[in-house]
Parts: sequence; structure tokens; C-alpha cells
Amino acid sequence: MIGQIALPGWLTDLLAGYNQVLSELFWFSVGFGVVYLVSQLVLIPLATQAVRSRNRNNPTIETATRTYLRVVLIGFAVLTGIIAAGYGQILSESAVIIAALTFALGIAGQQVFGSLVSGMFLVADPDFNVGDWIEWPGGSGTIEAVDFRVTRIRTPANETVSVPNTELTANAITRPYGRDRYRLTERVDVAYYEDTERALLELRRVVSTLDPVLDEPAPETRIVELGENAITIQADFWTDDPGNRDMPTIRSDFRRLVKRRFDEEGITLAPPTAQLLSGGLTVTDRTADAPNASGQ
Repeated sequence: MIGQIALPGWLTDLLAGYNQVLSELFWFSVGFGVVYLVSQLVLIPLATQAVRSRNRNNPTIETATRTYLRVVLIGFAVLTGIIAAGYGQILSESAVIIAALTFALGIAGQQVFGSLVSGMFLVADPDFNVGDWIEWPGGSGTIEAVDFRVTRIRTPANETVSVPNTELTANAITRPYGRDRYRLTERVDVAYYEDTERALLELRRVVSTLDPVLDEPAPETRIVELGENAITIQADFWTDDPGNRDMPTIRSDFRRLVKRRFDEEGITLAPPTAQLLSGGLTVTDRTADAPNASGQ
């Protein structure tokens, strides 16, 4: 036909192959995009809202629902895209591909699967919630979120640490601020020659001046150790709403007031050592008694 250019056969086959690849990529993107957008805009917000309404005092379940549901729906979106691209039959009939994928996922996903199971246990734990302060062998901080593989924790230095879920489930976790009240324990060393009863009285007075300290339970002071160089006395006192209190500041204020009060009352804090050196040094000039060079 006039006006048409005859293309070589190899070029025609190449363009046909590109057209097929682009068509498959287009339908994969359509299938994946539709499921992904519907899940992000509709399904996940609805599920999160439903979980939030039923668990208003447990934000951990809300964040975990959002995380795990997002992973499941992304997998479903990928599967939908593969089927839309025309590869559904291959997935259903090729036992070799399924076996290879299963083997690869089994080898590579052992740690991920372990973290997933550990995360589920953490979410189900009623004493492990977002916003709680926890301590574990690797550090301490406030829980921000329990994710698919890790738990994000904000440290006292305002750093975010991603701790593997398996590490938290395999070790002991302490939740010191998990209740309405928290007990602080502070120790002070005083010299042996001081009046211990007076030191205990002044220590109690210092505790009573701190604003965050509760009157009930009443603060307590006691002698806890007769050390080698000093007597150790201890103050136990309680504060309310520990989750919103700055515990390092409270401890610092207590120690600052103890130092000031003991200086005012003349109570000596423990010296660095009980060994004292005493004595004198005498210098004798022996050159006056020695004979001079002429023998006189």
C-alpha cells in the first residue's frame, strides 16, 4: 500500500514483544493500584477506627492493626496485579515455582516470621502498651509503636531505637512506670563521726520539700549499710503520674537539696576514703657540720 513502510520481520517481532510487556505491566499496575488505593483510603482507616472505638485505652492494638493489615493488603494487591497481568494460570499450575517460592521464603523469612510472631505476643500482652516506659537489658525508653519486625522506642536522649521484637520477648522487661504511682529510692553516704539520727531527720525534711512527692504513702528513711568508709542512709518516696513526670529532674532536685541542707546543718557527706595521713617533715642542713675542703 502506498505510504506504508514495510518493517523487517525481526523488528516487527520486537515491537510486538514490547507491546505485550507494556500491556502486562499496565494491567499489573491497574490491578495493584486499585487494590492498594482502596485499602489505603477505605479499608485501613475503617479497620483502624473500629479498633480504636473498641480499645480506647490500648493504642498498641491500633498501631499493630494498621501495620499488619497494611502488609496483608499489599500482598493481596501484588497477587491481584499478577492475575490482572495474565499470570494467574502460571501461579496455579506451576508446582515448581510454588515450591521454589516456598523454599526461598522459608529460608529468608525465618527471622522475619519470628519477629512477626513475637510482635503478636507483645500486642496481646496487656502490660505492654504504646506510651509505657519500659526497661530491658539493652536500654530503656517509651514505646512508640509495635511494627511488623521491630518495636520503636524513644530513649531518654530523645532518640528513636528500633528494637527487634524477638529481643523483647526473649528478655525480661521491666515496667517501672506502669501504674499510678512510682517509688523513687535515693541513697546518701555520711561520715561515721556524724549523728546518724540527725542525718535521717534532715533527709526526711528534704523529701518533704519536693513538690512531686506524695504525702501518702509517707516517705521513709532508714540506714541500709555500714560500709567501710561511710554509713549509707536511704530515702524512699512516691510520686504520682510517673508517665508525665521528669524522673531525672526529680532525682537531681533531691540530690541538690540534700547537698545544700547538709552543708547548712554541718553534716559531712562521706569522705572519699577513711585513710588519713598525718605527720611532719623535718629538713636538716648537714653542710654546716661537714669539714671544708681545706680540712679545717
